[in-house]
Amino acid sequence: MNILILGGGGFLGRKIASQLAATGTLRGQKITSLALADLAQPAPLEAPFPVTCHAADITDRAQMDALVTAETQVIFHLAAVVSAHAEAEFDTGMQVNLFGTLNLLDRARALGTCPVVVFTSSLAVFGGEVPDPITDWTIPNPQSSYGAQKAIGELLVNDYSRKGFIDGRGFRLPTISVRPGAPNRAASSFMSSIIREPLNGQGAICPVDPDFEHYYLSPRRCVGNLIRGAELDAAALGTQRCMILPGRRLSIRQMIDAMTAVAGPEPAKLIRWEPQPEIEVIVKGWRFDYRPDKALDLGLAADAGFEENVAFYLEDDLPAR
Repeated sequence: MNILILGGGGFLGRKIASQLAATGTLRGQKITSLALADLAQPAPLEAPFPVTCHAADITDRAQMDALVTAETQVIFHLAAVVSAHAEAEFDTGMQVNLFGTLNLLDRARALGTCPVVVFTSSLAVFGGEVPDPITDWTIPNPQSSYGAQKAIGELLVNDYSRKGFIDGRGFRLPTISVRPGAPNRAASSFMSSIIREPLNGQGAICPVDPDFEHYYLSPRRCVGNLIRGAELDAAALGTQRCMILPGRRLSIRQMIDAMTAVAGPEPAKLIRWEPQPEIEVIVKGWRFDYRPDKALDLGLAADAGFEENVAFYLEDDLPAR
């Protein structure tokens, strides 16, 4: 089994790679090689099989042609320009999120090998005036450039799968929290930083009120779901290859209460409440009442509660002091 992770230097890509290295198998087969690709060359990874690390730009078709070979059997496509970045820099978002995805799909089509493609989409494909609750069959109505680019990607994954060019499956990711590392340009970045930084003994700013609700999934569960998603049989996916990943609907207050239950009262004292209208205008257009029935029926899972998200961060990602 030969695997490629686009976005292999990012935190999810790295976690998927580490999990594959630990298990050594995917889709019932022994892994024989793993390639990690990102704009900056990913760090080396120890594994019981060969791992190669590549600096590559998915907007460059020649580079994609070199990465995706006839031997590539499974591709995790995680590479993307995130929400606020795509909104601020429209051309960059289009080049990476839309045309980069098209480069991958057209390369797979040209090879004629029908690789499994795991596409990470987003709940940002939904929005506007569609009624709650939102299900897998709700018509996408994105209210951001990022959401529009991901929605187009979903349509392409479905059509290229229908034509037999790829064996695609797309997963609409909840907001991943608690995300390790530094804040990024995603509008949702604060939804990790208000937990991560206090757990690290640092101050954090919350730009929305405590009753703001959203839909969350931990990195550990997300990685498990994406790997499980790669292993699903095509017949089980039906004609709609894209689905909502399971998550939990929580308010900011409930997240902080969960942090306090796991880590005590001191971390919450490091949070400052400072409204940021430029963030609020984006995130308050997002929805939170999701029903991920298809993914649940296929064996994918949410966290038991946000206490798990906090505990997983402390176990997996808390920096050494």
